[in-house]
Amino acid sequence: MKKIFVIAALFIFAQQLSAQTAEDALRMSQTYYQGTARSMAMGGSFGALGADFSTASTNPAGIGLFRKSEYSFSPIINTNKTKSLYNGNWESDEKTNANISSLGYVYVNQHNTKDGSRSKYFQFAVGMNRINSFHSNLTMAGNNEYNSKLDVYLENANGVPYSDIDNDANGYYSFDLKPAWQLYLIDTIPGYQDLYYSPVPFGGVFQKEQVRSRGSVDEWYFAFATNINNVLYLGATIGLPNLNYYSDSYYSETDAADTIPYFNNWEIDQTLQTKGIGINIKIGAIVQATKWLRLGIAYHSPTYYWSLEDNWYTTTYADLEWADPQMVSSPTGTYDYHLRTPSKFIADAGIILFKRGSISAEYERVNYGNMKLGADQYQFDTENSNIKQYYQSTSNFRIGTEWRLGTIDIRGGYALYGSPYAHNYNDGKSESVSGGVGFHFGNYNLDLAYVHSRKKQDYYFYGSNDIVVNPVHNTFNNNTFVASLSFSF
Repeated sequence: MKKIFVIAALFIFAQQLSAQTAEDALRMSQTYYQGTARSMAMGGSFGALGADFSTASTNPAGIGLFRKSEYSFSPIINTNKTKSLYNGNWESDEKTNANISSLGYVYVNQHNTKDGSRSKYFQFAVGMNRINSFHSNLTMAGNNEYNSKLDVYLENANGVPYSDIDNDANGYYSFDLKPAWQLYLIDTIPGYQDLYYSPVPFGGVFQKEQVRSRGSVDEWYFAFATNINNVLYLGATIGLPNLNYYSDSYYSETDAADTIPYFNNWEIDQTLQTKGIGINIKIGAIVQATKWLRLGIAYHSPTYYWSLEDNWYTTTYADLEWADPQMVSSPTGTYDYHLRTPSKFIADAGIILFKRGSISAEYERVNYGNMKLGADQYQFDTENSNIKQYYQSTSNFRIGTEWRLGTIDIRGGYALYGSPYAHNYNDGKSESVSGGVGFHFGNYNLDLAYVHSRKKQDYYFYGSNDIVVNPVHNTFNNNTFVASLSFSF
């Protein structure tokens, strides 16, 4: 029961006046690097090899390996398929979207080494890499013989005089209890002013929730790098992640078996929009240890989202047998807040084989327990305490290989992103396999990549200390196709 309550608490609105939870902080803090087709085909492990625009968001020293100025553009197509299992019932859904995973320009200035300067090149790059995508459609449904989401409403309402809910002077109940009260989904027990009952007293309902999500985190960057004697490469990036997240959820309960007197169904629809801009700094170094070995290291500062804004509202429907179907819409809630994401440490290694092939690997360490929410009006003490207790440090691994066959390159890769949840409260681990080809036409390059990723993560419709609901076991399968066209001069 404790596990169920913990995960439910991470998802559910912690306050009626704000929609920000520990799970929201996680969604905005995780990074699944996309970038160029060349990098994605190799599992995203390009930090030590360098000369790729994706390295501006991983190890900026990789920008220092460019020898020519270059333009790059990478359109992408994602198809996300989901499967869900809830109380023995399977559901599936999918969504396809097209976007841009990377674009950029790098300017390379070759220094005159006759004056004794050790710096052979200076590089400046500007562009964008996508570091997370939120596009997915998720459908979950099944029978629940034991309780209803209205039981959580009752638990929250009990002890509160109905006049306070009806008047709602401070807006505490605008998104759930007040609409439920107006639609008779909760009502006072005769003779009491602060004890309630619902038309679904013992469960026995068919529950369904559809979640439609879209948006992304696109990191715009300015990167600087230098090449010292073709041995040491140094780089730094100023990142400006632009976050856009949209979610529409539709939760319903239906008396499918026609066993609950006076009740047909009810539904609550919730719309949430989150927008914000952040800033971070990345620094990195690569050492050409031998002719065939490169070693790299990078540090990412926390991203500080100083201007996050949530806008949300709910619409509640009720169909009771003794009244016509009705609906009540809430006002639009608006909240401004900020978020500090965790810092990251990355170690890279690249091996050059016979001037025809390479193997590269990256290790990334991030502690999600260091996420922190804040606002001028509210300290988020409960949410930040949940973050420290229920999230953990995790390790991410990326590995890839590339082999050149004349004017054609063959690539493959694998990536593993560890679970951010402590104490096995949830899964959340993600892994991907990838492959691709590259074609060289003089100063032009065309790269193609395919990435298949898979993640399992449980979802809870609701829950509390006293109300237990079984988890929905969700599996996310994402198929990604990306093409990159670059021109060097």
